[in-house]
Amino acid sequence: MATVYHSTMDTPTQEFPLPLLITGVAGVAGYNALHYFRSRFPGQVVGIRQKNKWPLVGPDIEACDAEDRETLRRLFDHYDFKSVLDCAGNCALKSCELDPSLAWRTNVEGVRHLLDVIEGTDIRLVHLSIDLVFSGNRDGLHHERDVTDPVTEYGHSMAAAERLILWARPESCILRISLPMGISYSGHAGAIDWIKWRFEHGRPATLYFDEIRTPSYTDCMNQLYETAFRRKLQGLFHAGGARRLSLYQIAQIVNCVGGYDPALLKGCYRKEAGPMPPRAGNVSLDSSKLQRVLGYQPLTSWPADPQLLPADRHWHREPPKSISGSPQLLAEKLYHHAPLQTLEIAAV
Repeated sequence: MATVYHSTMDTPTQEFPLPLLITGVAGVAGYNALHYFRSRFPGQVVGIRQKNKWPLVGPDIEACDAEDRETLRRLFDHYDFKSVLDCAGNCALKSCELDPSLAWRTNVEGVRHLLDVIEGTDIRLVHLSIDLVFSGNRDGLHHERDVTDPVTEYGHSMAAAERLILWARPESCILRISLPMGISYSGHAGAIDWIKWRFEHGRPATLYFDEIRTPSYTDCMNQLYETAFRRKLQGLFHAGGARRLSLYQIAQIVNCVGGYDPALLKGCYRKEAGPMPPRAGNVSLDSSKLQRVLGYQPLTSWPADPQLLPADRHWHREPPKSISGSPQLLAEKLYHHAPLQTLEIAAV
């Protein structure tokens, strides 16, 4: 076995098409991507958010609802975007289930309007989808060829958006992601921040033993997006992390590493939680196709430190003595992967 190193900065690639538009910057993936690309290409990156996300402001952030095609068109005319990272989508499972039109308006019609605006251009599109296009009613490790069978309106709308893009603009790149592990703009959204916020305020958090995901650091995801643009990746790719974890295990890690009261963490099976909203099971992603195409593993395991992996369901109550939990340790270990310029993988 030989060791192969990769750096986004020195890979032989095409020029990055600028200016860049990032949609959905109120979400964890979009928010972290905005900060990354803004530092990489100062003055050439613009983010858009829904109008009701008014606390998220800045000189490079525009308000534009997904259904507002004319405002979107004016933004393209003004900035002359050459690439789009589409992170938009309403992922509020219960809200989407109670009002399916909300999910379809944001997740499908928003994509349709974006495709209308960029029709006839050579604008590069990288679109983020989600592992919840699957039900998870099997052993997981889904491949791109697996038939989608979502259990939620959110999942149905995201699968429909995929089909729309593959039909209308097959030269685009669709990355199915899992849980993006990074900070949120509000401080209480996303996988880490929601769990952490509950523990910080002395509130219990109940997570599932049997919902399995493949989370990844937003640091690694950001570099992947850049590589997707530069290499002009086309088609559908799974982009999940290298480690499968249940939502309960993820909460154990947050609880222990953050130094929170272990009694606040509760666990249950999906069938015990009630029918609303429906929950997926093992939706872990097999991302080997992406690794083969790139020639390296773009998404490291979350968490990177194997000492932080729960040994059993009670692990967070008596964690290893080497783990002295604190908010600072949580920020260092769970929000960010070590800022290395290279990612190491094993290759034949």
